[in-house]
Amino acid sequence: MTEEQKRFYITTPIYYPSANLHIGHAYCTVMADTMTRYKRMQGYETYFLTGSDEHGQKIERVAKAQGVTPIQYTDKIVATFQDLWKRLLISNDDFIRTTQPRHMEVVQQIFKTIYEKGDIYKSEYEGHYCTPCETFFTERQLVDGNCPDCGRPTELIKEESYFFKMSKYQDRLLQYIEDHPDFIQPAARRNEMISFIKQGLEDLCISRTTFDWGIPVPINDKHVIYVWFDALTNYISALGYGTDHDELFQKFWPANIHLVGKDIARFHAIIWPCILMAADLPLPKQIFGHGWVLLNSGKMSKSKGNVVDPNVLLDKYGVDAIRYFLLREISTGSDGYYSEEALVKRINTDLANDFGNLVSRTVAMIDKYFEGIVPAPADTPASEFDAELKELALSVGNEAAACLEKMDFPNALAAIWKLISRANKYIDETAPWVLAKDESQKAVLGTVLYNLMESIRISTILLSPFMPLVPGKVAEQTGQTLEGRAWADGCVWGQVETGVKVCKKDAIFPRIDPKSLDLPKEEAKPEKVKEEKPAAKAEAKKETKQTAEAPAQAKAEITYDDFAKLDLRVVEVLECSKVEKADKLLQFKLKMGDEVRTVVSGIAKFYESPEELVGKKLVLVANLAPKKIRGIVSHGMLLSAATDDDSLLEVLQVSKAEIPSGSTVC
Repeated sequence: MTEEQKRFYITTPIYYPSANLHIGHAYCTVMADTMTRYKRMQGYETYFLTGSDEHGQKIERVAKAQGVTPIQYTDKIVATFQDLWKRLLISNDDFIRTTQPRHMEVVQQIFKTIYEKGDIYKSEYEGHYCTPCETFFTERQLVDGNCPDCGRPTELIKEESYFFKMSKYQDRLLQYIEDHPDFIQPAARRNEMISFIKQGLEDLCISRTTFDWGIPVPINDKHVIYVWFDALTNYISALGYGTDHDELFQKFWPANIHLVGKDIARFHAIIWPCILMAADLPLPKQIFGHGWVLLNSGKMSKSKGNVVDPNVLLDKYGVDAIRYFLLREISTGSDGYYSEEALVKRINTDLANDFGNLVSRTVAMIDKYFEGIVPAPADTPASEFDAELKELALSVGNEAAACLEKMDFPNALAAIWKLISRANKYIDETAPWVLAKDESQKAVLGTVLYNLMESIRISTILLSPFMPLVPGKVAEQTGQTLEGRAWADGCVWGQVETGVKVCKKDAIFPRIDPKSLDLPKEEAKPEKVKEEKPAAKAEAKKETKQTAEAPAQAKAEITYDDFAKLDLRVVEVLECSKVEKADKLLQFKLKMGDEVRTVVSGIAKFYESPEELVGKKLVLVANLAPKKIRGIVSHGMLLSAATDDDSLLEVLQVSKAEIPSGSTVC
């Protein structure tokens, strides 16, 4: 790989300072930070950009309502952005503000370049404008007369404007997308953009005259440049494009990844490439449109006020736990649900019980059986399980890396957790407390504990991009050098430092008692038993499809159109476990193409060992509306076959391994 190929440039959107940021913004920025840290560990020279988008009519109106100037207003809000990124350990190289002279000069230069090329012209705009979204829409794009993105009323505007000939680049952009399959990811975003372009691109209004909070048009100071033409240019203005100091631009452009929310993917995947084409500049290598972080009440919105403040969560749970939850719980390309109840469960199950307990038990046994000194391994294996543990340890780094290259954070963490889970099982299999009773087994015991330390070392290194404080915390207890390690160090066996002293301390991730927390009522309190049992029973009957009271042959006849309404998909079981305090319910984590879904099914009595379903390919009703069951949002329903008396049930399985998850069942 050449020096140029070992460079990596990633950006987040530049966030709009209409109010403080919420957990959805934190999710996006944590993803970008994790990718940057991972690439650094792989030996890449990286550049990570984030920032704030500060112009536009909305900001001008908010500032006026508060009795301050727009820059006074944005200075205050942007400071909270930067404070939050510090708390989340975001390792960005630059923070660009669109009010900075270095940005404004580049925007005006790009405008002049495209104007002189003949791709910008002056005309009159008459149409619908959504101030919250800072977006123009045609009559046909409105939904029930409202903004198609946020659903709020638009304003009918008529004013003189400059237009960018975006329609000129329609065919060229479409061809580029088709020639570069990875340019827009995930596949669902790519398909959306192709569909949008094929409807026909119109020329883009890129200036306004009815307000003045913006960058002046360089050829006509009565106009200010429309916010998206302004904002998108940040990705090259931050690199010094068009200046005498363009070293960063020459080194890092084109960007490897523009990471954006799916609601602004259209601007980045259509408007921005057209601007770059008009300016004769290379296009970014990839635009990745991630899903939303949803609440049970729907999409979080600063304007609606139904947001989760990351600062509150950081105060309660710490930065590593918040980062881990966001990256583990939410499939990158799909929407995911946030609840504090789910957060606490992840902390207790994964971080406290699995990883934290592995560290605590291993350190405690070394302290007890070897006077706190990490033992060297014997020349021979300690048990029949050693080879399996070592083989897994050598594979998870590559598996996690393959997932990270696809921005698949949940499965990257799931890969690392295979080693953590296997190491915990290894403790039970080798029973060190029994070996310690027999002096002749001292060497075997030392090998067991060495193997556990090696499993901790590898998993800690691989976890460091996700949870930056973990290496330091584990190092304090294990005596190992774990900070600043290369990714390759987590892909080899045998680097544990022996002869060093361990130090027993408090648990890295203490278990949290949910009863001690002031959780929202809808999450902290389960539904009443009288209401819950029928719900669970009804869900079980839906899953079986046939019951003694309603045999299949008694159902009414349907038409093909009725059947066609069902979206049946092949899904792969990633995880399956019993729902706590619910004897009849199993919780599934299912992979459906690029998406990961949670489904709750009332079939627990038919599967004594739920883990036997892991890896199986089942059939899901994918377009069933989400439903909350025992505090868990279940999105879909698995198909099963059952006897009329419900005495026997089996989920339907797809036997051919070649059929990928996400395939349509027809």
